[in-house]
Amino acid sequence: MQVLFDDIGFVIMATGVLAAGSTALLGSFLVVRGQALLTDAISHGIVLGIAVTFLLTGVTTGPLQLLGAGAAGVVTVLLTEALSASGRVRRDAATGLVFPAMFALGVLLLSLFARDVHVDPHTVLLGEIGYVWLDRVALFGLSVPRSLVVLGAMTLVNLTFVAAFYERLSVAAFDEVQAGLHGLRPRAVTVALLGLTSMTAVAALDAVGVVLFVAFAIVPAVVGLLVARRLHGVVMVALATAAFAAVAGYQVAVWLDLSIGGCMAAMTGIPLLLALTPVGRAWQMS
Repeated sequence: MQVLFDDIGFVIMATGVLAAGSTALLGSFLVVRGQALLTDAISHGIVLGIAVTFLLTGVTTGPLQLLGAGAAGVVTVLLTEALSASGRVRRDAATGLVFPAMFALGVLLLSLFARDVHVDPHTVLLGEIGYVWLDRVALFGLSVPRSLVVLGAMTLVNLTFVAAFYERLSVAAFDEVQAGLHGLRPRAVTVALLGLTSMTAVAALDAVGVVLFVAFAIVPAVVGLLVARRLHGVVMVALATAAFAAVAGYQVAVWLDLSIGGCMAAMTGIPLLLALTPVGRAWQMS
């Protein structure tokens, strides 16, 4: 087993697959709900949660940071909804107003009160997936890359959440009013979904960055919508697309000596293009 954890290529691809899968799983429900841009808003808004959590607790990683980021993601969405509900600003404009403000405030707080905390804008945007094999923890007598432990745990949590609340998520994805009438408490499930999306963004931030996180959250789910008729089909296609993009993206990056994260993001476009062709439409009809 240690041989696998020492294989740089395996570690990078496994990290990419876990980040892609855990993100696409939750992103599928947001895209079906017509809230795809919330993933972009959340991925930027969590910076404020990271900053506030650090100022209050002094920690930069761990469960407290995940909880702080989750809270910040929920606040981002609530502020967007409140601004949109005022009737003075459209929903898309409200999203565009809230997340830059929260991102800027988070960076400002870190700059003013946490100068010793290293927050590289390039890493935030594009991640450092090519170096994830260097940061390791001891687990069951093995030296395991931290990214695999964190993202593996996050993937397990997301899978458990979706499995436990799939009925509520599926009904709320298409009709929140109907879900409420059936006593499924769609609002609580939505808040949990957004909180987990924020935590997943934090877990994936160091490895894949904001750009790849958003790509994994949106593009695979759109592919699923194009070729699948039912929600479970959308989720399965999204997971397969995300895994393909992670593995193929790494192979292309090594072959052409290009950015790994950039290639992974670009590879999500191949299934999307195929889904838009007559082949994809024929698959949908079959």
